[in-house]
Amino acid sequence: MKNIGLFAVLFLLVATTLACAVPTVLTPPSQIDQAATIAAQTLQALTPALPNATPLASPVAVASPSVSSLLPHSLYFLNNDKAGLLQIFRIERDGKTFQQVTYEPSAVGSYDVSPKDGSVVYIANNQMLWVDINGAGRRVLVDGGPVDDNNRWTNSVDSPVWSPDGQTIAFSHGGLSFYAFGTGVINKVLENQIDNSAGFPIVRELYSPNKYSPDGNKLLINIGFYEAGTQAVYYPANNTVVRFNRPDGGLVCCNAQWIPDGSGLYESSSTIGLIDSGLWYINAANGNMSTLLPGSAPDGTYNFADAPLVGPDGQLYFFFNNLKEIPSSAHTPLYMVRSDSDGVTDRVQLRPDVFENTNEILWAPDASLAVVTYAPIQDVYQGGQAVIEYPDNRPAAALTDYAVQLKWGP
Repeated sequence: MKNIGLFAVLFLLVATTLACAVPTVLTPPSQIDQAATIAAQTLQALTPALPNATPLASPVAVASPSVSSLLPHSLYFLNNDKAGLLQIFRIERDGKTFQQVTYEPSAVGSYDVSPKDGSVVYIANNQMLWVDINGAGRRVLVDGGPVDDNNRWTNSVDSPVWSPDGQTIAFSHGGLSFYAFGTGVINKVLENQIDNSAGFPIVRELYSPNKYSPDGNKLLINIGFYEAGTQAVYYPANNTVVRFNRPDGGLVCCNAQWIPDGSGLYESSSTIGLIDSGLWYINAANGNMSTLLPGSAPDGTYNFADAPLVGPDGQLYFFFNNLKEIPSSAHTPLYMVRSDSDGVTDRVQLRPDVFENTNEILWAPDASLAVVTYAPIQDVYQGGQAVIEYPDNRPAAALTDYAVQLKWGP
């Protein structure tokens, strides 16, 4: 997702934003199974190499997937059902078998997939619900009741996140809360800070979960302010919050990814506006941030980065560009690159293609591929056609006409 992911406006407008994306209605699963094919295609024309970049890298040594395992895991996403309501769908590893998972009478908002069994926890009608991998056994876990439009920060239910062991669901409901899946016990650990002294609510801080560290001992959280936001690490074991500290005091946004051992995170931003573009490394123990690629480079150019991932080879895979001018669109053209952990040393461009109008990028855990959604038009910033893009010479493969909120299954 782009920069809006951290700001308080997301807490107010996420449903409207998704609705305005105008997703394509999926063909019913039975028809998809008969008609869907994996259309190998190259989506972008060849373009000049990155400015000042080293020559193209040699192809990454990864095994070519068989027809039965085009994807490393099943892929979950949101799309409209026949009634025009956002629901959860899944594509199996073969890349062509689709299944609708939820059938709610109201649109599904945020959701997450259990890393243990593929069951799904999701938000609809201000309730947190659960279904198994096949969409059966529907249960209401938390019911927030009617949303108070004058103070929706007190009872809105949102942002469920599974722990790696599948035993706990972090979510927001008047603050950061945890749901014990085995017992149903709910524990609110951070209360949203709302100032009502003026006779109407003013947001001071809103708390919601983002993603667990791989070991499950830490939780990346979003902190929303009245007009902006930041991030922090929450430690469940001792109920402490470690806030991120940028050396220049700037805002922290927008795409964070844990490193494999959970000791730190990479943060990236591919646009410049209220927040800066660039790439940072964050020490999870103290929140200190190191600037790896400053948005405004010393030579007067601008750095843009997105979707950082540490691969099994210890290298950093991400999308990057360096431009002389700030793009007029929030869709910055990017290139797929690989580098040492600092984002600079031995950085090589993996593909000659430029990736334009990208809204979402989900790397495979082993960096063997990335699923990218492309906006149908430049001014759409949520969802789009989902396409497999490889860091070697294999052609791209289209998955579905529309997807948003991509997530891997187990």
